[in-house]
Amino acid sequence: MAVLPDWRIHELARAGVISPFDPDLVNPASLDLRLGSTLLIESAEHVFTPYPLGNHDADYPYLLRPGQFVLAATLEQFHLPDDICGQLLLKSSRAREGLDHALAGWADPGFHGTLTLELRNNLQLHSQPLFPGLRIGQMVFMAMTDAPTTTYAVTGRYNGDPGATASRG
Repeated sequence: MAVLPDWRIHELARAGVISPFDPDLVNPASLDLRLGSTLLIESAEHVFTPYPLGNHDADYPYLLRPGQFVLAATLEQFHLPDDICGQLLLKSSRAREGLDHALAGWADPGFHGTLTLELRNNLQLHSQPLFPGLRIGQMVFMAMTDAPTTTYAVTGRYNGDPGATASRG
């Protein structure tokens, strides 16, 4: 496998792999990803309840309390071809602010949909601001030496998810 450079990320975008695509979000070997407009928040029954972020922005963010865990989704949707995979990583700036991502952001070849982020506030005294459009992570794309015999489009239980999705077991 080889990590794809900026010009290949632009090619993927022109081919419809990334939507919406903002060329200003391209880095030398990754694409910055933004937070989408819905969170899934843990309720007392240990189920996740949707919470719309649409009324929040940088001036009036949702405040993720110390120790709180939520599921969120990327604004960007992906339509990975059969020979490209990707890894979602938290932006280092967010990590340095105390936010944590559970590192479950692998996207197999053939994945279609938004990526779910597992976010936790590691700070003990301060809340973390969350709002739609926040640069939350980055996607590193990798070219496989060959396409797999079966892609995630066939085997994936989270394929086609339009937003944050709780565990399906």
